[in-house]
Amino acid sequence: MKQESYTLFKNADIETILQTLESELKNRNESPFWRDKVVPFSAAILSILIPLRDAEMLFNPEGEAQSELTPELFLKWSDFVSLKTLAFTIQKSNEAGVLLRTELDDAICKKYKSIDLRVLGDYLSRYTVNLENESLDFPISNYNLHQGVSNVIKSLL
Repeated sequence: MKQESYTLFKNADIETILQTLESELKNRNESPFWRDKVVPFSAAILSILIPLRDAEMLFNPEGEAQSELTPELFLKWSDFVSLKTLAFTIQKSNEAGVLLRTELDDAICKKYKSIDLRVLGDYLSRYTVNLENESLDFPISNYNLHQGVSNVIKSLL
């Protein structure tokens, strides 16, 4: 799936990417425990990255502009701390009406259109991430679980 994943992330919609990941999990006979974690986690990440990709406003966790959505960029955002930061970045950007916390050109940032945070917010709240106060931590066990999920995703891509 290595080369296919680049095309998939570059062009496909969320449903197609998730179906492909789910098929790969089944083909590799991955444990149901991981199957139940990988797809919702991927959906949460992609619910933000696909709209950013389509608006040509992708950036990495360091705020640097990215020209396309790649498996590597997806994996960078799959770090649970980075994903929490992404949620707050998009929340603040939605409130401001401009893309914040990035090094993207100001003219591009001003073209920002609000992104629906429900999928990501619902996912993070299930893992006790405080969505009101960015400085509050979440249980380390949730971070460790998501490291395992990220490793499974990495093996698929």
